[in-house]
Amino acid sequence: MDTQNQPKNDEQPQTRGRSGRQFVIILYFALAGAASAAGYLTGYFVDGLSAPAFLFIIPFPPTPFGFAAYGGLTIAIVIGIPLALVIYVSEYTDSIEP
Repeated sequence: MDTQNQPKNDEQPQTRGRSGRQFVIILYFALAGAASAAGYLTGYFVDGLSAPAFLFIIPFPPTPFGFAAYGGLTIAIVIGIPLALVIYVSEYTDSIEP
């Protein structure tokens, strides 16, 4: 039996797949994309919608693309700001010694 290719008991086998950070980034863009798609479909199928105001300031046109941009940007900011704070705090707390 060839034992050269088998990992030793004290060695950790390498895991395959994505890291946690890659998964969160992919999930972030997937959620923003899903919100954009939902906004587009809403603007396409629902008649008589009023123009959405992004951050209550910037009016978007009441078209499918306007609703797609509104949905994607809103979700990106609502999820992105807390995510950025978590990343900042996690990097900052790793450098503090107890």
